[in-house]
Amino acid sequence: MTRQKDQKFADKHGSDTHLNDRIKDHITRQAKNNELPCALAFKIADELDVSAAEVGKTADLMEIELVKCQLGLFGYKPDKKIVKPQNTENQDLESAIRNSLVDGALSCEKAWEIARNYDVRKMNVSAVCEQLNIKIKPCQLGAF
Repeated sequence: MTRQKDQKFADKHGSDTHLNDRIKDHITRQAKNNELPCALAFKIADELDVSAAEVGKTADLMEIELVKCQLGLFGYKPDKKIVKPQNTENQDLESAIRNSLVDGALSCEKAWEIARNYDVRKMNVSAVCEQLNIKIKPCQLGAF
């Protein structure tokens, strides 16, 4: 779930959502300048054996901004998004992306899986999606 403009990150989860203290402690140690990079959020999830979504939700509840999306889609200054459209000559990669769409979008999780399967960088998959006008959503951390 995404937040609306001028809304706090925590607001998108509802008032009955509770903070996970174990995750909070790890985020507090890792966050700098009230920001938590995507890669560190996934590292915390792995270390604590919790879902990335739980880490993202905890960061939201702490009003910690998730930054430096590994797909290049958000959290980069000054333009927020750094991924640029890229043509691919690999028709199998393009087919894998198109065959993985749900309601016209590619999930972040599926983009990562495709990158692993085709031995390409995650940002290469998102760049091809940009070229094809395919949105990537939902985010595994819940950022979008």
